[in-house]
Amino acid sequence: MKRFLSYIVLLFCVFFAFGQHPERNYIEHRELSNALEVRTNHGIYLFKPFGQNIIETAFIPQGETLEGRSHAVVLNPSGLRTVKNEITASITYGLAGAGLKVKIQKKPFKISYEYKGEEMISEKRGFVQDSLRKLEFNLDATEVLYGGGARALGMNRRGNRLPLYNRAHYGYEERSELLNYTMPLVLSSKKYLVHFDNAPIGFLDLDSQQNNTLTYETISGRMVYQVIAGSNWYQLIDDYTELTGKQPMIPRWALGNFSSRFGYHSEAETRATVDKFIEDSIPVDAVVLDLFWFGKDIKGHMGGFEFVKDSFPTPAKMIADFKQKGVKTVLISEPFILSTSKKWDEAVEKKVLGLDSIGNPYRFDFYFGNSGIVDIYKPAAREWFWNIYKDLTETYKVDGWWGDLGEPEAHPSELLHETGTADEVHNTYGHDWARMIYNGYIQDFPKQRPFILMRAGYSGSQHYGMIPWSGDVNRSWGGFQPQPEIALQMGMQGLGFMHSDLGGFAGDYKDDELYIRWLQYGVFQPIYRPHAQESVPSEPVFKSEKTKALAKKAIELRYQMLPYNYTLAFENHMAGVPLMRPMFFEEEDSSFLEKDRAFFWGKDLLIFPVMEKGQTAMEITLPKSTNWFDFFTGEQFEGNSTFTVKLEEDRIPVFVRADRFIPMAPIVQSTDLYSTEKLILHYYCDVDNPKAKGYLYDDDGKTSKAYEKGQFEMVEFTSSQGDGYIYLDMESKPGKAYNAPNREIEMVVFGFDKEPRRARANNRKLDLKWNQAEKSVTFTVTLEAQSKTYIEIKK
Repeated sequence: MKRFLSYIVLLFCVFFAFGQHPERNYIEHRELSNALEVRTNHGIYLFKPFGQNIIETAFIPQGETLEGRSHAVVLNPSGLRTVKNEITASITYGLAGAGLKVKIQKKPFKISYEYKGEEMISEKRGFVQDSLRKLEFNLDATEVLYGGGARALGMNRRGNRLPLYNRAHYGYEERSELLNYTMPLVLSSKKYLVHFDNAPIGFLDLDSQQNNTLTYETISGRMVYQVIAGSNWYQLIDDYTELTGKQPMIPRWALGNFSSRFGYHSEAETRATVDKFIEDSIPVDAVVLDLFWFGKDIKGHMGGFEFVKDSFPTPAKMIADFKQKGVKTVLISEPFILSTSKKWDEAVEKKVLGLDSIGNPYRFDFYFGNSGIVDIYKPAAREWFWNIYKDLTETYKVDGWWGDLGEPEAHPSELLHETGTADEVHNTYGHDWARMIYNGYIQDFPKQRPFILMRAGYSGSQHYGMIPWSGDVNRSWGGFQPQPEIALQMGMQGLGFMHSDLGGFAGDYKDDELYIRWLQYGVFQPIYRPHAQESVPSEPVFKSEKTKALAKKAIELRYQMLPYNYTLAFENHMAGVPLMRPMFFEEEDSSFLEKDRAFFWGKDLLIFPVMEKGQTAMEITLPKSTNWFDFFTGEQFEGNSTFTVKLEEDRIPVFVRADRFIPMAPIVQSTDLYSTEKLILHYYCDVDNPKAKGYLYDDDGKTSKAYEKGQFEMVEFTSSQGDGYIYLDMESKPGKAYNAPNREIEMVVFGFDKEPRRARANNRKLDLKWNQAEKSVTFTVTLEAQSKTYIEIKK
């Protein structure tokens, strides 16, 4: 960190000798097409609404022009009707009927942003140029701040000056100020966000001087930012991901269990591991091959992109055999071409590498050897790089790609790319690498949903299908503890599939309790992928019998949750809402604003990870907005209650909102065998909340843009109560191009004081099975395609 700070100061003191600017003065303004231009003595402001709650502001200093493009914004703001209201002292500007408006006070000059008439944030000094280019804003004294990408700092990140420089932190634990994935984005507890739309490296200062100031600092580039405000968190994230792009639907198999480690050295070892999962009846959907698929050793082979034939003699057959067993294959790749690799001469000949100052390939030494880096900002280099992925996908039927070291891990400042220096594109490199792969799939494999696993990116990377993970976390309780915070923060910033290497990656610490608690937490994180260095196996099949049995139970629960989880993935695709959600997303309670362990999984499940070694009991505080049920026992609890639970070794505490539907499924060996034709539907009945709605989203799990093509089905659930009855309705609503199946639904209804008297479905008597311990009743009904089923239960 000290080297980074010193580097910034030394580099830019040479170029800038400007001090603090004098007072900025309004001169004039004029309306443009879909924008307002305001001229000052220091430069020009351009205000452009992108939606009812989104305004982009660009400041163009005197003598400069607005250059470059946004790497993040995909929303087209054309055709919007703007409204300008001017009085003597100020101008208010935005869309007709919009909630968010910008207010320009003429004298003294001030820029502020109002949501529904209330000021949310304002510029302090606005643009300032000294050793760095800066944008300064005023903060309220009480607001909690989030954002800045992936960090381990605690939920409230106010008080930190965060480097914006993607960098790996090997073996991090409770605190890490700088990780692989940074973003120039800040969110406030006042339900607004500011996105600084500029790629070069810099800092995001979240009031580190404790003078109520937010500052964006950068080495160069555009002084452009977007302000978004909302009445709730869902609206805020929906608008932000509308601006920067929604996550495409991931393939359903990606919600299953992965077999992954650093790494499988041979085809024989890989086959034996996959077979062990099947032999032990532990569900598995994917196997991930680390760098040994193209090299026998860790060093010297990166960039080869060819299977080592003596270690992997029949890769096409191996991958085909795995497919027959329901297991997909994911291959690692990196952007580095080592000078000792098979593709070095070709890369030099094709001129696809980043250059030095005299136009030669820039070579540098790092951990893996002497290397160059693919210049993905050069069209010919992108074509060359994508064709490697295309050929491997076509030849071997690879199902997904892992892009590693994409910070990039080694990226000398002197290296030149087609569009700028390394420092100017460093933070967007992983983002544009993912974009390249995603666009390649659209062009060459348009029917296939891509799986793109990467650990570094930029604002809006979700639009290109990126699935990020939290880097090389230490295999320790200290490494485990910040994982919910990292995932929750990234979900708020659009990256809803942030997850961790389950069990931890770095080090040789062996603790089966830690391993199991991490896997139990993983049931309720977006991607279920145990991964580690091979000194301590990550796969449950190589654990003791007791540990294996506990791991199997967690993995089986993950598969039972597929209908619920897949519906969460759909919600993320449609509205940007993260799968893991902070408690304050759902509960208007200021005491939750800094909670970083307990979280919601979707709207309905409240998760309490066990994150302390040897912990035998946990104090639980349930939100006040509703009553609750224990997910595993059916026990009922009142909202706004605090109590202590005894912890069980085979599960972590999970609670369900009253009057919610949780769709589940029978356990399968892989998602190839998954179907919603047999569904298990839990309903948690509460006399205090007599009406409820829920739904299940379903499609074939693999077709790209299935929803947009009408190749999907919604199954809607509703409930009401009255006259001593509980009424439950189910309705199948398929899309225009979907053949919906008939369903056999095993329904489990919780919340009875005593055994119900009788029940009917579509006027036919139901056989009821009463569970006294759970206070639940179970029965089976049929829901035919494009039809309704009506159920009434006499209490």
